Amino acid sequence: MGLSAEQIKRGVDHIAALEPAFARGLAVAGYPEPRIRATGYRTLLRTIVGQQVSVAAAASVWNKLVSELGEDILPDALLARDFDTLRACGLSRQKQGYARSLCELVVSDALDLDNLPGDDEEAIAQLTQIKGIGRWSAEIYLLFAEGRPDIWPAGDLAVQVALQKILALPERPSEKAARSLSVNWRPHRGAIAIFAWHCYDNPAL
Repeated sequence: MGLSAEQIKRGVDHIAALEPAFARGLAVAGYPEPRIRATGYRTLLRTIVGQQVSVAAAASVWNKLVSELGEDILPDALLARDFDTLRACGLSRQKQGYARSLCELVVSDALDLDNLPGDDEEAIAQLTQIKGIGRWSAEIYLLFAEGRPDIWPAGDLAVQVALQKILALPERPSEKAARSLSVNWRPHRGAIAIFAWHCYDNPAL
């Protein structure tokens, strides 16, 4: 379960009280809506399916997988299918490799999605064992599915652009600069990330 509306409000309010630029942004944009995904294997598989394709294309592939494997798309069922069957569902060779990596880790209990480490960096390290799941995807999972309050996806382009707008920076901050800027926003950086996405395409900012 991701951060609740109340958790987001509390986090944004806390930082707005410290940083006048965020208070100004909040006055213009208001509070963001929660971004919530289910915990577990299916969310990560759906992330893999959705990489580098349109929302409509990803939905089409997902629906074909459901038709072939059943609503739960169990890891054992996916692993039991051959290349051509999964290709017919719309999974490229590369994405099949990623999906099989996820399924094998889950089936072998090398990855326990119900008991990821409490330390965020350790949890990210476990998730990035999955082929095709990089740091950004792991951070998004931990923020939207697990609701970890201090996840900060500093490499996200929209977060960087929003920070430039909110803080009136002369240029878009790099990932390293975005991490440096966020030091004093702990432990509310998850709420600030969600607020940044909310502000990203707000024309009033």
